[in-house]
Amino acid sequence: MMGEILFLAHRVPWPPNRGDKIRSHHFLQKLMDCAPVHVACFADDENEKQTGWDRKAELASCKTVVRNKPKWRAGIEALVSGKPVSLASFESAEISNHVAQIIATRPIECIFVFSGQMAQFIPPEFDGRVVMDFADVDSAKFESYAEDGSGPMAWINRREGRLLKGFEKDIAERADHSLFVSEAEAQLFGQRSGLSDDRVKAVGNGIDLEFYGASDVVPEGLEHEGPMILFTGQMDYQPNVQAVQSFSNEVMPDILARFPDARFAIAGRAPSDKVKQLDGQNGTAVIGGVDDIRSWIMAADVVVAPLRIARGIQNKVLEAMAMAKPVVASECAAEGIEAVNGEHFLIAQSVEDEATLVCDLLADPERARRLGEQAKILIHSQYSWATQLAALPGLCGFSDVVVAEAAA
Repeated sequence: MMGEILFLAHRVPWPPNRGDKIRSHHFLQKLMDCAPVHVACFADDENEKQTGWDRKAELASCKTVVRNKPKWRAGIEALVSGKPVSLASFESAEISNHVAQIIATRPIECIFVFSGQMAQFIPPEFDGRVVMDFADVDSAKFESYAEDGSGPMAWINRREGRLLKGFEKDIAERADHSLFVSEAEAQLFGQRSGLSDDRVKAVGNGIDLEFYGASDVVPEGLEHEGPMILFTGQMDYQPNVQAVQSFSNEVMPDILARFPDARFAIAGRAPSDKVKQLDGQNGTAVIGGVDDIRSWIMAADVVVAPLRIARGIQNKVLEAMAMAKPVVASECAAEGIEAVNGEHFLIAQSVEDEATLVCDLLADPERARRLGEQAKILIHSQYSWATQLAALPGLCGFSDVVVAEAAA
């Protein structure tokens, strides 16, 4: 009997409409070409639980549990138990029992764990292969939050970073392979965990080149004549919120001094109150969720990624580059992307530098066009999902022969 895979994910891995779900979606599809896959995952609400997918019927089984534990309750449980809040938030007897049942009744050869929160569901007695996709070093992210913050939240983030660091190390020692979204993240984790390079690997994100290369996309955008600067992302995610606050308040005044009719558009789902407050200030327009982000990228004159805290690879940067748009990114937002500063995108060293680089591109459309075209060539040659995930079957213990048979 062919061995099977148990795929654990902290969010329903479809549709691929946000960074983490894009990655999990493509990993899942690649593994479905290797062997029968059982999925156990959480949904943020009942609507997400009921969301369909055209390949769902191909899964060996699928268990989805709505995660509705309030943050305050998870915080109290974390303090009482001594666990990270991230783990307490995702505790679930229903998922634990389901995992135990699947392992007891199916020939599971590999458990693939997407996101650190799900590692708590690996049964201690399971003796098969475990592949852990951390994507980013979450503990380092919380350490960064603590350094930038103050008061009670700084203490909470410092505690989270410390406890997650120990948990990540324990899980990585249990796993056959721990995966990260970039070489930089893999090297950082290797230094923090002491694990060897053969067990800590970089498996990067790709781009759906057919989707982002479509020629029939109709540009949308703000109804004005001036240049549009665009930021895309999930707008209740703290690093994105911080990025657009900084750009709107600190960068846009300098841009408006040179280009008074410039507009800064923020396109992305679930804008927080802090983001909504930026609407109408310093040429900023908060768009919210859009039906097709490609139409906004196509309409943009410059796409920016002014993140102050970032881990791994930014899909927003890859997507804009794939559509031949000039990108100005902060140093941490550019990290992990194998591109050349000045040839494929522009890296800003400071807030002042962001304003200068954006203005220079707006003043020289031909240079902006060349930068975008060179970016598109790079992404289309190196960042397809097929290229990025070529090593995944082998890491999960499935040979090329087995993969070919499963796909037949």
